[in-house]
Amino acid sequence: MFLELIATIFVGIACAGVVMLVNKLVKGRLPKWIAPVAAGLGMIVATISSEYSWYDRTSDTLPEGMEVIQQVESRAFYRPWTYAVPYVERFAAIDTASVRSNEQVPDQRLVDIYFFGRWSPVSKLPVAVDCAQNLRANLADGAEFSANGQLLNADWIKGETNDPIIEATCGV
Repeated sequence: MFLELIATIFVGIACAGVVMLVNKLVKGRLPKWIAPVAAGLGMIVATISSEYSWYDRTSDTLPEGMEVIQQVESRAFYRPWTYAVPYVERFAAIDTASVRSNEQVPDQRLVDIYFFGRWSPVSKLPVAVDCAQNLRANLADGAEFSANGQLLNADWIKGETNDPIIEATCGV
């Protein structure tokens, strides 16, 4: 965040500098207010560009085996352009390399889901998936397993058709 602030300030300085250079070339014919306006517009464009490019920059750097399962787009009244073109504010990804299963319970798998947010730290949630019954359970509070590997105290949720968590986990 700090580096983006510094970059935005430098964009403003650069835009003002270009306008001042053009003003010098045209021998001072431009109005005096044009340099600060150019700086402000440049900073606004840099900020908007940073917001819209965050998802692509972040998802492109995900390690091998991370599959994006959901994107959350944002619209806000104080950003009226987002109603025409919303931007991705946060997304969730499954680490398909972390899928674990037990030979005694082959239809149940454990996987880690990572939640990425524009201005928040990455968080991780372990999830159990029952591929045969199209069920999943969040294991945020921990989990207990029986001697044969069955999950005991899970609150199973029936997955919708084409549930991205179940599809990504069971497709591995």
